[in-house]
Amino acid sequence: MAATGETQPAKHQEVGHKSLLQSDALYQYILETSVYPREPQSMKELREVTAKHPWNLMTTSADEGQFLNLLLKLINAKNTMEIGVYTGYSLLSTALALPDDGKILALDINRENYEIGLPIIEKAGVAHKIDFREGPALPLLDQMVDDVKFHGSFDFIFVDADKDNYLNYHKRLIDLVKIGGVIGYDNTLWNGSLVAPPDAPLRKYVRYYRDFVLELNKALAVDPRVEICQLPVGDGITLCRRVS
Repeated sequence: MAATGETQPAKHQEVGHKSLLQSDALYQYILETSVYPREPQSMKELREVTAKHPWNLMTTSADEGQFLNLLLKLINAKNTMEIGVYTGYSLLSTALALPDDGKILALDINRENYEIGLPIIEKAGVAHKIDFREGPALPLLDQMVDDVKFHGSFDFIFVDADKDNYLNYHKRLIDLVKIGGVIGYDNTLWNGSLVAPPDAPLRKYVRYYRDFVLELNKALAVDPRVEICQLPVGDGITLCRRVS
């Protein structure tokens, strides 16, 4: 995804590639050496199917999918949530990482996109772990916040959805993730636009959401309830470990 210029060609050909690495060759090296040889066949299949979709740049990159899969295993996650599913590449990565009795509450406004990946998820034998809900996430999150049984019930939550609502999500998710649990916010480096000059010729959607991402980053940096680490993986992912 190009950071600036409406007509500037994409730097990379890999679908879902949003890396901020300076070198195209170095990113390709990472993919070919560490990512693709370890990518499960089902994830490769879903990545290739998603590549044919007109909105394929919305998908999670392969290196980020690998990172999430390993992270979930490291923290022994069992009960998770995903806000923003698209065709389900990151969802499949999560489902493959969880134990057989693990659960994912998956929220998205578009079931049609999810159903593109669903046959592959079913073939991988992990569909039983997924509770997909179609519709806006905030009303359901409000219901869960109002019910004390959901407080601190999630080990991991991944957010890759409407950037203008990231702070609204955070205000609710902080109650739903357990102490010691992790919330991951995707796209927190937003195409590298966060440090672009004010007059930079950004794509319209990049410019529109940039201020929301900047606001989120500032809020997370001073939130005493979480420890954070912002990583330049994919388009940037910020991990928040709840400490209080």
